[in-house]
Amino acid sequence: MQLPLQITFRHMEKSEAMEAAIRKRAEQLDQFHDKIMSCRVVVEPKHQNKHKGNLFQIRIDLTTPPSKELVVSRESDLHQAHEDAYVAVRDAFDAMRRQLEAHHRRQKGKVKTHEVPPHGRVSQLVPEEDYGRIETPLGRDIYFHRNSLVNGEFDKLEIGTEVRFNEEDGEMGPKATSVSLIGKHHIVG
Repeated sequence: MQLPLQITFRHMEKSEAMEAAIRKRAEQLDQFHDKIMSCRVVVEPKHQNKHKGNLFQIRIDLTTPPSKELVVSRESDLHQAHEDAYVAVRDAFDAMRRQLEAHHRRQKGKVKTHEVPPHGRVSQLVPEEDYGRIETPLGRDIYFHRNSLVNGEFDKLEIGTEVRFNEEDGEMGPKATSVSLIGKHHIVG
């Protein structure tokens, strides 16, 4: 870290042990991103609960170049029941670690991309011979057979119906396999 770690205890006594735990966790963040500029941590009890005791809120503000601020705010609620401030600190730093890792991957261009499955529109149907053709957005012409349709949906097809498919080389050129109708949530390509 380029600037010293800032730890603030609000509405509670400063704890040397908790401060040491926070410093240790903050140092560990350096292994997930080598250019952390600053880190500020605020620990505060949120509200008194007669059944649970104090519940703790931990806020971490972290800055990386170029002026990117990452924030984690973990407010314990009755479902999480972080009466233990150390557990709240652990969970907050785990969340920050995940954010840092994702941020680092984006900076390095290592973001997962999902390939759009081949898709197109039915351009020709020959029901008496149990086949048809699909035109892809790039203008390719792909043959398919009635048996290629998932769930036997051949009779639901019309010219212009949007479909997705797997493709393989056939004897006469490209052939679509596992053809399925695209529902309400269609693919834009």
